[in-house]
Amino acid sequence: MRDLAAEIHSCRLCPRLVEWREERAADPPRRYRGEDYWARPLDGFGDPAARVAIVGLAPAAHGGNRTGRIFTGDRSGDWLYAALFRAGFANQPTSSHRDDGLLLDGIYVTAVVRCAPPANRPTPEERDTCLPYLERELELLKSCRTIVALGGFAWDGTLRALRHLGEQVPRPKPRFGHGAEASIGRWTLIGCFHPSQQNTFTGRLTEPMLDAVFSRAGELSR
Repeated sequence: MRDLAAEIHSCRLCPRLVEWREERAADPPRRYRGEDYWARPLDGFGDPAARVAIVGLAPAAHGGNRTGRIFTGDRSGDWLYAALFRAGFANQPTSSHRDDGLLLDGIYVTAVVRCAPPANRPTPEERDTCLPYLERELELLKSCRTIVALGGFAWDGTLRALRHLGEQVPRPKPRFGHGAEASIGRWTLIGCFHPSQQNTFTGRLTEPMLDAVFSRAGELSR
């Protein structure tokens, strides 16, 4: 995992994403002025012996791109790690920076795309360029049996990654939905609405809904 992380950190394969992540770091909002931005691609974070993996879309421009850890320093991460704490996967409910003492037990958090994309919309080409990193992480997570995909982009990206790993993806392709499940090889893929403010502020995703997904993920991974 350390070797893969070092490779990810040095990646500059997608010029548009490289430019965007570095521009955001050079001209941050006033509330983050003076902070030393990570401004590099992100590896996954968590327990290398994880039974459950969480796959997101990509780092946030002023979240992971700033702090250097996936889902850390933004509202989506606030929701995610609070839920992991309630489910017993995390030792604390908050995630503010890389050295904040957060530890994960039995779970690993990663993403389809490793750089912050403009408008949170990676192109298909950027997705496919980045996808081998997710494939290699899933291969290295030998104990993982359950994958939670946060949103439709992560669902589709994970299906592509599993297909590239030689697994037989059902046809027709399983459709994303909150609580949807698909069995693929040794994995069960579970869909979950992304904990973005667009979903949490509108009530499309609630804490009980998020808790139910991680409860189910825990059941499946035992």
